[in-house]
Amino acid sequence: MNIENFLHSRRGAATTRTLLTAGFTRRMLTNAVRDGRVTRLHRGVYTSRRADPDVVAAFRADGLLTCVSAARFYRLWTLGDPGSLHLSCSTGQARRGVVHHGACLHPAHSYLPVAGVADVLIHSLRCLPELEALVMVQSAVSQALLSTDFLRSKLPGNRNGKVREIVGWVLPRADSLLEVLAHTHFTRAGLRVRMHVDVPGVGEVDCLIEDCLIVELDGGTHLEGKQVKKDQYRNNAGILGGLMTLHYYYADVVHHPQRMVGEVLVVLRNRETGRFGPFRYIAGRPPS
Repeated sequence: MNIENFLHSRRGAATTRTLLTAGFTRRMLTNAVRDGRVTRLHRGVYTSRRADPDVVAAFRADGLLTCVSAARFYRLWTLGDPGSLHLSCSTGQARRGVVHHGACLHPAHSYLPVAGVADVLIHSLRCLPELEALVMVQSAVSQALLSTDFLRSKLPGNRNGKVREIVGWVLPRADSLLEVLAHTHFTRAGLRVRMHVDVPGVGEVDCLIEDCLIVELDGGTHLEGKQVKKDQYRNNAGILGGLMTLHYYYADVVHHPQRMVGEVLVVLRNRETGRFGPFRYIAGRPPS
């Protein structure tokens, strides 16, 4: 493997020590720089032409990417663009356009200037709006990168009470960020919610609210023809079993949660007041 390909496997940047350990010599590094195949960022770091800009920025600042800026390196769910760069810098010097975080207390990424997942999540819990932090923690737990018990043990004392509360919203299982967000919104509204319930005749549903209302959280695949037909038959099966169904999408759960919760409450209120009550059907005559 040549130096360019090796750097590509490291997001386009690596330290001299990493390169020497991989078998490249100092002469090879010098020649690669002279030929314009790689660039010497500063003492001890080399980059390729297509290096990841965040990785380069972290090396340049002698820091570690953390919080939401590190999420993609661990495939963690996020709710939007990180915006500013989030760094934990050993020098502690302020830099324009950078959100600075405290020191990292756990082993960093094995070869990238990225904080370890525990520090990434601790920083996100103390920095981001609670739902943005929640989906990152949920994603890490769902991937078995760490446990909620481990995370709580790293957040002792009264000053961490609020962030421990966020960790408490993490579900044992969530297949998408929509599930943990919807569960949080419905539960905060005082509703009894069960996730991933196996309903006879229907199959597994995303949410069962108050044991009478199915809520399905649909991603892009649910817009495909075969999936639409399957969902409609599942809705029919639910109604035959006495359960109503509502469907919500990413924009509903992430951008309009109050409207989503409000609609669920209206359906439950209508059911309670008897608007979905029984009627007598007589063959040949419409219901009165």
